[in-house]
Amino acid sequence: MTDIALPSPDGRLVTYTLTGAPLPLETHTAAEFPRVAFAAAHVVADPLADVDPWLTPAIDWERTLAFRHRLWDLGLGVAEAMDTAQRGMGLGWAEAQELIRRAQAEARTRPDALIAYGAGTDHLAAGPEVTIDRIIAAYEEQVGFVEGEGGQVILMASRALAAAATSPDDYAKVYGRILGQVKQPVVLHWLGEMFDPALLGYWGKGTHEEAMDVCLDVIAANADKVDGIKISLLSAEKEIAMRRRLPDGVKMYTGDDFNYAELIAGDAQGYSHALLGIFDAIAPAASAALAALGRGSSNEFFELLEPTVPLSRHIFKAPTRFYKTGVVFLAYLNGLQEHFTMIGGQQSTRSLQHLAELFRLADKARVLADPALAVERMKRVLAVHGIA
Repeated sequence: MTDIALPSPDGRLVTYTLTGAPLPLETHTAAEFPRVAFAAAHVVADPLADVDPWLTPAIDWERTLAFRHRLWDLGLGVAEAMDTAQRGMGLGWAEAQELIRRAQAEARTRPDALIAYGAGTDHLAAGPEVTIDRIIAAYEEQVGFVEGEGGQVILMASRALAAAATSPDDYAKVYGRILGQVKQPVVLHWLGEMFDPALLGYWGKGTHEEAMDVCLDVIAANADKVDGIKISLLSAEKEIAMRRRLPDGVKMYTGDDFNYAELIAGDAQGYSHALLGIFDAIAPAASAALAALGRGSSNEFFELLEPTVPLSRHIFKAPTRFYKTGVVFLAYLNGLQEHFTMIGGQQSTRSLQHLAELFRLADKARVLADPALAVERMKRVLAVHGIA
């Protein structure tokens, strides 16, 4: 048994005894899984760089790329330069280009590397002078870069488009133009306003249900250029409703970090593939669960994955956009990086109470790889907050 004194919600220190038996780390290949599964991967900051963290990203490229190989070793794909990598919250387009270039070079070194890259318009600041044509040009620049490196595109939602569009027709024009040019089918990404408040009203409609109609029309008009769509609305009901309306051959990639287990398992009418930020944090559990599903053992799939759902719901609780802090904190606890520092200083976005509850839930989910190490590192964080 391993004990640690953690702050309780009422402000007292209460001894917590770890009980979770760490999941064994087993290698798998994507071919063993009955679903396509991407983990949106985080970047590791360089804490020794002489920069102002809020203004200048400093990335530890060696540890960042090693983490991608770990995901591939587990059979998971890498969704690169996405919001989990702090795109738009510390990672700018210049740094994203370097990340894409380096990750693609690593992917070429192994035959089993499944990877796709986020392309958006984040180098174009939203404003009254931004036109639809400038948004199209911004998308073309980023898509062109990804395809120039030989990568598959994940077409990210655009803050600039959300600000500039005056009707659903503007969305249809932008997406139609870009999809008409891509070299291979892309994954669309509909990121809800809970992840990014600037995307409120995306697709030019006031409700998700109305927006879904617009999005589905765009997909239907360009179905041969759409591999699938990832939606991140944190609603199983909305995802299932949209999944059942997709054209044949177009995949649904769940981005629902609250309900992923049931959505991946599916129902009599279909299932979702996965493109999830939480798979960065719980990669061994996700890998083992998908392998079990591939063996036809749905009971084992749920036994492995369902205990991770309370952890994920905590990490992604409102304000959801701060979930990256929990993802990186787990990487630190598990010895995958030597510090709890993030680009943009984002380690400060969650409270000590939040981190303490994350620690307890990670233990229950069996995703603390080395409990003794996790306790030692949690104690370091507690000490920084004045708890010795």
